Amino acid sequence: MAWSVALACASAGEPAEVFRPGLVPDPDAAAAIARGLYPADTLTETGDTVLDFALWPYEDELFVGAFERALLLCDRRLFGLDDDARRIADTAAAALPGSRCGVLVLQNMIHGCWFRWYESGELRRDVFVTAEDGVVVDQGERLPAERPFWRAIDAGAPDVPLPFDPEEFGLALAQEHMFGRGIADRGKDGFLPLELPLRRFKHA
Repeated sequence: MAWSVALACASAGEPAEVFRPGLVPDPDAAAAIARGLYPADTLTETGDTVLDFALWPYEDELFVGAFERALLLCDRRLFGLDDDARRIADTAAAALPGSRCGVLVLQNMIHGCWFRWYESGELRRDVFVTAEDGVVVDQGERLPAERPFWRAIDAGAPDVPLPFDPEEFGLALAQEHMFGRGIADRGKDGFLPLELPLRRFKHA
């Protein structure tokens, strides 16, 4: 399956313990976060959806899921990989005090992965790889889930073409560090990350 994803996901606690059945969304908190990201824009709330339909929003859309100990934010502007994308990522990472936050961007056309990892709002890891260009950014200490992917490069293999699949790389990070399970895996408890509820906003 080819994924396109523009997602920030924060949790105050171990992801496998935070993301479980019974999460109750807070639409007022979601609206506050959305308007904090775009204070100069007029945002219109246009209803609710689930993460499965929000992972790759249209350019004029924003999706936010706010919970007591978790935050989800889907914004296509993260794909810009520019100062605005970093601003959005930094804002999401700081919105939930004491949380850890992963920001994952996958795009199936360029076959690349951008991932940022924050702890208590502080950026700890920034990595951007593509199948064609290899390792573009590699800053900060590698996270446990990504270490197996780097073995060939660390042993001296060239990074162009990239010796691992960027999508598999990103999804492994999401499983281990963002959700505590595969994003498309329904657990024995019945919980499926793709069914998490989010509030939809449109830019005027």
